[in-house]
Amino acid sequence: MTKSLQGSGDNGALEPPQRARLMLPFQRARSAAECARLPGSWAGGAGPIKTLARVSPPTLIILDLSHLSTVCNLIVKISASSRELPPKGEDAAMNTQQMEQMGQFKITVWEEENFQGKRCEFMLECQNIMERGFNKIRSIKVENGPWVGYEYPEFQGQQFILEKGDYPCYEAWSGNSSYRTEHLLSFRPIKCANHSDSKVTLYECEDFQGRKFEMCDDYPSLQAMGWCSKEVPSIKINSGAWVAYQFPGYRGYQYILERDRHQGEYRNYNEYSTQAHTNQVQSIRRIQH
Repeated sequence: MTKSLQGSGDNGALEPPQRARLMLPFQRARSAAECARLPGSWAGGAGPIKTLARVSPPTLIILDLSHLSTVCNLIVKISASSRELPPKGEDAAMNTQQMEQMGQFKITVWEEENFQGKRCEFMLECQNIMERGFNKIRSIKVENGPWVGYEYPEFQGQQFILEKGDYPCYEAWSGNSSYRTEHLLSFRPIKCANHSDSKVTLYECEDFQGRKFEMCDDYPSLQAMGWCSKEVPSIKINSGAWVAYQFPGYRGYQYILERDRHQGEYRNYNEYSTQAHTNQVQSIRRIQH
């Protein structure tokens, strides 16, 4: 930095060069008498800098400069003290929790069957795979966490549970379903699944009325365990996530039921799925995580 300065006031006060102004806004140098009337902390003594007055950053008043390197060090200290501090407390904990959740979910999708064609990895939900340059999804590998795939964009249409494993073609995710779709267009993670801590309550009538039955285990046949109807008009998820099926043996339409959606309350069969056509539910199981 150049040391050539132009004299400009009392006591040989100096005007900082333009390059110094670009680093931090300076006021015009003042006399000692003027500085005595200013608020702030003072430092003085023998040496190249005779008197120094500081007020609220970023204002800095300098007298009798001869070594600009010292001034630069002061500028760095003031700038560092005014920087925004990293998040603490609840904000930091929230960011950490979000990062940990992202690591718990990972899915890879392919545009063609048998893991061929265009591919893409995801750790978060995808509302429309066509916005990523895909025409459709025809094979899937789930590496972490359970997911639910949908027939249409925006999480619409028939649902298909996707637990850890390989799905080389649509038969793999459709399973024994009487309704099959050859591709998926949107998907999302199921965050509340907890296989070891899951509880569901079935009700005989809509809006949680009539006879009820609580369960904490998988049931390939509700009628075999004592439910005397093929229909379940309303369901309350007390904990975890479940997949209900239209027919015994985990066959037919799939309904993904989660504690953290609808507050776990499904008052009628229309809330089971955007494409639910009946309240017929004859088997139910916990979602694996």
